Amino acid sequence: MEFRYLGNSGLKISEITYGNWLTHGSQVENDVATQCVRAALDEGISTFDTADVYANTAAETVLGEALKGERRESLEIFTKVYWPTGPQGKNDTGLSRKHIMESINGSLQRLQTDYVDLYQAHRYDTETPLEETMQAFADVVRQGKALYIGVSEWTAEQIRAGHALAKDLGIQLISSQPQYSMLWRVIEPEVVPTCEELGIGQIVWSPIAQGVLTGKYRPGEQPPAGSRAADEKGGADMIQRFMNDETLTRVQKLKPVADDAGLSMAQLAVAWVLQNPNVSAALVGASRPEQVGENVKAAGVTLEPELMQRIDDALGDLVERDPGKTVENSPQQRVA
Repeated sequence: MEFRYLGNSGLKISEITYGNWLTHGSQVENDVATQCVRAALDEGISTFDTADVYANTAAETVLGEALKGERRESLEIFTKVYWPTGPQGKNDTGLSRKHIMESINGSLQRLQTDYVDLYQAHRYDTETPLEETMQAFADVVRQGKALYIGVSEWTAEQIRAGHALAKDLGIQLISSQPQYSMLWRVIEPEVVPTCEELGIGQIVWSPIAQGVLTGKYRPGEQPPAGSRAADEKGGADMIQRFMNDETLTRVQKLKPVADDAGLSMAQLAVAWVLQNPNVSAALVGASRPEQVGENVKAAGVTLEPELMQRIDDALGDLVERDPGKTVENSPQQRVA
């Protein structure tokens, strides 16, 4: 395993970070989830990312149980707040002071830890003054319940404003967690340059485009049974934008590129996001322990410029680069 600094902070994290969205507490049984976490630890992964909304808090509980007994100082545990949780009452969502202060306490209890290394705003809250949100985060840090703060799926403008307030409050906003893959590059025009300027690192999710970049989905064929595209619990909705014959045909053209690099297509996809110097870590999940070992092989891989160009040539104009997609895919009002 290789390790990178998260932004310009002194915190080092494993460049392959284990995430449990859409798996723990929902897609896989708890004993299998625990096996996946153990496999991650065995492979040298020390960084684990979750959120209170995943499986309506169950994912945090599963992760806390799976990590029990590990030396806390040897781990980096991240979680997030914003989306509705619990009975989804009027204040069970958003980034109000009330919801943040209550949510961090719930997350710590479920994760069985006194603090998280990184507490992240899971989306931007258009209904709460940013000053209120950042003051609440500052208090969470000063209370020792989080060491650093981050954001997820914020625009460059929102990140800049949040970073300025954090600096004024004497706390460190060090990370951004956006979707990023060969097919989805909307952070490159604005978010990445802004974060490079401010010293913020990317922890990117969906580096294999919800499984599309593994090549297992083929044009003109039904999704394999048990795959995310066949999952009616939510996975199918997320992957739908890529499930068209043109995209799937272009993705198949990546197979010889992966072969030449000595990687599987999934490993190529993870290695690709790690070539971006602003990326601190790639988030990967697993529904089977052996998947963890395969993903870890992307760590420390250098892709030569010629291979990077072949990837661009294969995908062509299918790549989404519009930075406006961040706002388009974010809630414009609280969901409750």
